[in-house]
Amino acid sequence: MANQPNKPDFSNVQSGSETTAPKADFSNVQSGSASTAPTADAPAAQTYTVVSGDSLSKIAKKYYGNANRWREIFEANRDQLDNPDLIKPGQVLKIPADADSKS
Repeated sequence: MANQPNKPDFSNVQSGSETTAPKADFSNVQSGSASTAPTADAPAAQTYTVVSGDSLSKIAKKYYGNANRWREIFEANRDQLDNPDLIKPGQVLKIPADADSKS
């Protein structure tokens, strides 16, 4: 049995594998997550497109039932408004969720 000429000789085989495919680069991956979806605790903000004759007071009255809350809308739109008296038809304003509502 010492001499078996028909059996293959695997004595020089080494374990492991080699590939020429590039390794994935995850060096720029950051952990965490972000979502713009509203949570159960935070009601979703809305938008409103300004029409001729509108004022922030009128819009506040419509959405909040109180014209004196116009400043909330102004503050939410500081990125596009410098003067609360200069809103223009066609502007799309963010209407913050009504923090005073207990729904």
